[in-house]
Amino acid sequence: MRIATVAISALAGLLLAAPAFAVTVEAKTSPAFQEKLNKDLGVREEKILTDSLTKRITRIFNERGIKAERVVVTIEDAKPNHPTWEQASNKPGLDTFRSVSVGGAHVTGIAYDASGTEIGRYDYDWYESDLSNVIPAATWSDAQTTFDRFARRFAQKLQG
Repeated sequence: MRIATVAISALAGLLLAAPAFAVTVEAKTSPAFQEKLNKDLGVREEKILTDSLTKRITRIFNERGIKAERVVVTIEDAKPNHPTWEQASNKPGLDTFRSVSVGGAHVTGIAYDASGTEIGRYDYDWYESDLSNVIPAATWSDAQTTFDRFARRFAQKLQG
């Protein structure tokens, strides 16, 4: 019985341990995109987008063991698949569920090692070009696809 308890405790410790290569991600928006958020999309969308990008980079970099201490990423631009709440409230004809458009994003990033030395840069953008390909489940579906692709390709570049 004691052996089983010790084994379960050891296994739980391994599963809950922090990843060997924990990365700190600083996500922000460019001044031009910040202006777009302020004037059209709504400022609440900034947190939604930066949180989504941060989570994707953190997960993918940690899964792949990328030895970056810090990654600074900037959302240069993003287009929603559905109107944001701000857009819908400013334009009553828009429907936040039935109004659909092509979306995507442009993201740049710089990775640094533990000494603060730059170890890589990456610039990526992807925007859906065909409305018939859009199957938006969320306001930012295509932007989230861009974030995922950006994180995977940046990690691959850093792996060599």
